[in-house]
Amino acid sequence: MRRARPASRRPKPHQLAAAAVVGLVACGAGARPDAAVPASAVAEAPIPSLTDGSPTTVDAVVIARFPHDVEAFTEGLVIDDGRFYESIGRLGKSEIRRVDPATGAIEQRTMLPADEFGEGVTKIGDRLIQLTWKSGIGHVYDAASLLPIGTFDYEGEGWGIAATPTTLYVSDGTARIRLFDPSTFAEIGTVEVVGPDGPIEMINELEFVGDELWANIWKSELIVRIEPATGEVLGWVDVGSLRPDETIDQREAVANGIAYDAVADRLFVTGKLWPVVYEIEVPPKAD
Repeated sequence: MRRARPASRRPKPHQLAAAAVVGLVACGAGARPDAAVPASAVAEAPIPSLTDGSPTTVDAVVIARFPHDVEAFTEGLVIDDGRFYESIGRLGKSEIRRVDPATGAIEQRTMLPADEFGEGVTKIGDRLIQLTWKSGIGHVYDAASLLPIGTFDYEGEGWGIAATPTTLYVSDGTARIRLFDPSTFAEIGTVEVVGPDGPIEMINELEFVGDELWANIWKSELIVRIEPATGEVLGWVDVGSLRPDETIDQREAVANGIAYDAVADRLFVTGKLWPVVYEIEVPPKAD
């Protein structure tokens, strides 16, 4: 199945694009921002304003709270049939796991090789598909057992991933979202995420919420709502008020993780090293 393919002060909702650019410049080519940018530098970065008539921003409204493993370096989150599937990052600690939302208990897990850094995860049919950061390897699992059933190759970095029945949407930390065929894993197109002031960089964890594609913006407490066919920014969700107090001084404990239960119309968000997963209200469809 392995196939080679061709080639603590949160910014305001209108303060986004330059923070991403600053993060990329400070990291240098090929460097992961997690290890290179002081939190204060990102928080205080000068950021151009969005213009009047920009897409609206809504604050996340909490419905319920659920326990979350404080050691979980969350890179991807999915909910299916009442269970979370979570991709955990960091070298030597990366894994895919199934979690009971009510208790936070890990029901099953499969570790990645020690030299691979786990990234986003999505479910399509009876398969889970997990990216790795710099290894260029994607892993495919049987969703019921979490047993590996294959791998595939891709070029560049892997960050977030989401799926429709016909397409995989993959982010790489830029404003670009790459489209892949879920059967062959061949790249079939790209979409650029663009707001009123230009491309939105640092697209990270991805999730479909209805017919919108949502994305965490790395080192931001904002989620961007995207029209998947065009990359147009439809709006923003601000999750800054959700960050647990005990994580404020943890540079890496950023918001990351969106899971939508389409059957029950329930929406969940969390962050890296957060002790809680929040269920939040599903906001009205963006104009």
